[in-house]
Amino acid sequence: MASTNEDQTITNETTNTVFSSSSSPIFISTENLRTILTHQTLMNHIDSNLPKVSTFLQTPIRQHYTLSPSSSLLLMPSWSSSSSFPYVGVKLVTHFPQNSSINLPGVQGSYVLFNSTTGQTLASMDSTELTLYRTSCVSGLGSKYLSRDDSEVLVMVGAGSLAPHLIRAHFSARPSLRKVLIWNRTVEKAEALAKKLRESEDFNLSGLSFEGCGCLDEVVGFGDIVSCATNSETALVKGERLKVGAHLDLVGSFKPSMKECDDEALKRGRVFVDNEAALVEAGELVGAFERGVIKEDEIGANLVELIRGDQVGRSSSEEITVFKSVGSAVVDMLAAQFVYDRYTGK
Repeated sequence: MASTNEDQTITNETTNTVFSSSSSPIFISTENLRTILTHQTLMNHIDSNLPKVSTFLQTPIRQHYTLSPSSSLLLMPSWSSSSSFPYVGVKLVTHFPQNSSINLPGVQGSYVLFNSTTGQTLASMDSTELTLYRTSCVSGLGSKYLSRDDSEVLVMVGAGSLAPHLIRAHFSARPSLRKVLIWNRTVEKAEALAKKLRESEDFNLSGLSFEGCGCLDEVVGFGDIVSCATNSETALVKGERLKVGAHLDLVGSFKPSMKECDDEALKRGRVFVDNEAALVEAGELVGAFERGVIKEDEIGANLVELIRGDQVGRSSSEEITVFKSVGSAVVDMLAAQFVYDRYTGK
């Protein structure tokens, strides 16, 4: 298949990559991932390349299997039809939210990368860490295009493993941020995360103050950006309490029974999505469509359209914006390709 002009402009060039028939698959550990990735570099990579690869990556909707009332298995495949991007990838993910009681991540998994020309297995890597980075970076890009550029207060709803990543990604997108208010159902967890981040020597957090909070209704109205990463099946963020000009980032729900905000938040805001799968997977949207709160054709844009400039993002400083993400195999592939190319020196 001939390469298009867009194919030839992928930031990390792969056109001249030669895969040896005798090369063995590599394993990229969590520690390696952390030395390769930063939220800013991955956001830049996604921002530069997502519109291009979206034209030639095939990505069926994720397969979701219920293992028990509380646990799930998800499969997310993707493959390229372009010789300039010779990859096939699949992410395998388990979702066991009860793991928090035994100090294990609720989401765990592996990513396997293949050569799309020969079918060779190229690499496997920890998709638990990869997912934390790619999920937060998608939210960071949503913030780049939809939050106010003078945003100063971030309200972080949830204090799980994704929360520190979301804080870093939003701060990368909006370095104007000065304060982070962290809420969790268990206030001790919110305070513990705030303390950990205050004591961190990570220069990527310099200039931020952190505070754990016990009542979400009391603090959500301070948020220029409100980012939610929970497994909630009941609305946490009440739309009537959002401040004028706020940006609401919804990350947690990925099935119709889950939701992190009420209908009023969607009615007050202009809604955007990371991709079309959110329209059938995200509980906030599925329920709102069924109740006639909003219509599918009222969705402002997806992330590719925002990056390309096909659709207008934030239209005024007073507008409330809502960004709902459910993840996609396209972004998984971009993140895995970025890690693999950096690891192998391509």
